[in-house]
Amino acid sequence: QVQLVESGGGLVQPGGSLRLSCAASGTIFSINSMGWYRQAPGKERELVAVTTSGGSTNYADSVKGRFTISEDNAKNTVNLQMNSLKPEDTAVYYCKVRYNNGINYWGKGTLVTVSS
Repeated sequence: QVQLVESGGGLVQPGGSLRLSCAASGTIFSINSMGWYRQAPGKERELVAVTTSGGSTNYADSVKGRFTISEDNAKNTVNLQMNSLKPEDTAVYYCKVRYNNGINYWGKGTLVTVSS
C-alpha cells in the first residue's frame, strides 16, 4: 500500500523559511512526478511546484524565486524549500506523487501558517 509521509509544516513569521518533505513508499512502480499543492481556507487546491522524473520543474507564478522543489530519487522523497514566506502562503500543503502506472496518490497535508 502506497504511503506518503509529509513533514515540516508549522508557524513562521513573514519573511521566514520552512522546508517541507514528503517520503513515498509501498509500491514497485517507478515515480513519474512528485509535487506540492496547497489549499487555503475558502479556496481551490492549487499547484505550488512539481518535478518530473525527466528532471523538469514547474512553479506557480506566485512562488517563483522564493520556493525550490527538489527530489531525492534514491529515497523517493520530494522537498519544498520555502523562503521569504508571506501571509498569503498560509495553507495546507499536500504532496502528490504520480506513478508510471498512471495513478496519483496524495498525502494527508501539512499546515503552513505565516503570521506575525
